[in-house]
Amino acid sequence: MAYDEDLANRIRELMAHESSVTEQKMFGGLAFLIGGNMSVAASGQGGLLVRVDPEDATVLDEPHASPMVMRGREMAGWLRIAPEGVRTKRQLEPWVRRGVAFARSLPAKS
Repeated sequence: MAYDEDLANRIRELMAHESSVTEQKMFGGLAFLIGGNMSVAASGQGGLLVRVDPEDATVLDEPHASPMVMRGREMAGWLRIAPEGVRTKRQLEPWVRRGVAFARSLPAKS
């Protein structure tokens, strides 16, 4: 499955004011990086991938959120948000803000 191009465009719109944003194909989708650190991605499996603080246990209490699983292993600090959880700007925007804030908290990669 290809990533949702409409979702990618809505992410671009929300990140238009951010500096040092780059896009890169990753995880079968399209990732949006801040200073070289992934913040969010339009997933190739549908929905959104979000990078979050791995110490924040409350993120899994959010509707439509589940741990990102890669090769059968849960990835700490990465969430998968189901497509029904990012259909509207009101749903998508807080996840994008959260991913951007965490990516900005990390040292920039050269």
